[in-house]
Amino acid sequence: MSQWINICDINDIIPATGVCALLGSEQVAIFRPRHDEQVFAISNIDPFFEASVLSRGLIAEHQGELWVASPLKKQRFSLTDGRCMEDENVSVKHYDARVKDGKVQLKG
Repeated sequence: MSQWINICDINDIIPATGVCALLGSEQVAIFRPRHDEQVFAISNIDPFFEASVLSRGLIAEHQGELWVASPLKKQRFSLTDGRCMEDENVSVKHYDARVKDGKVQLKG
């Protein structure tokens, strides 16, 4: 049975940025796109280069959807489900994320 796991305080994530956290042995990129308490979480591993860099990517909005562009070759990954905009055959793992009582939580 999965449960919600506290990761950090929401104020530890500067709006319009991402951070990397460990969920068990998995690197997770957590993003706070705006000045509110909405957060998103995907794998931190860029599948094109097997590099731990997605948390340092740029958050962008395209056609009303939020994406993060990898800092390496700028492939964009959806923050809602992890799919790659440039290659429909590639995606990264998506994690359930929320803020409760000021704490960012991931479902583990």
